[in-house]
Amino acid sequence: MSERKTLSKIDFRILDELQKNGRISYAELARRVGLTTSPCMERVKRLEKEGIIKGYTALLDPEYLQSNLIVFVQIRLARMSHDSFEEFKEAAVAIEEVQECFLISGNFDYLIKARVSNMDHYRKFLGDTLLSLPGVQESTTLVVMEQVKDTTNLKLRRN
Repeated sequence: MSERKTLSKIDFRILDELQKNGRISYAELARRVGLTTSPCMERVKRLEKEGIIKGYTALLDPEYLQSNLIVFVQIRLARMSHDSFEEFKEAAVAIEEVQECFLISGNFDYLIKARVSNMDHYRKFLGDTLLSLPGVQESTTLVVMEQVKDTTNLKLRRN
């Protein structure tokens, strides 16, 4: 983990505004945080260079794009070696339907969040893709019935 940078109140305000709207103009961002445009641009560039701002993205409508079924899949590996974890990770990262993959503690080794179009797609995805990943011994699926909250925003803890 990298050394934690000291951020000013203005930096936090910039980050807060960018989380709300990553396409905001520098002029509008500067106005909202109480700076002129040039110093605001310099701060944003510094936050990007330091890796505090990792990137920008467009949030797409999963229902419109036929990816509205969310499943969480717990995966247990057959072997518990460094190589088996690495092989599984490399394979899981390459799967387009997998949105998130976590190495976890507990009864399972990995937790995967995936999006598919429907239950038929999921059954095929599970059988043909997930269960064929290196080292998979067992899986348990949790199907999301209702998404209550969905955000990419982080709570900003000020110094």
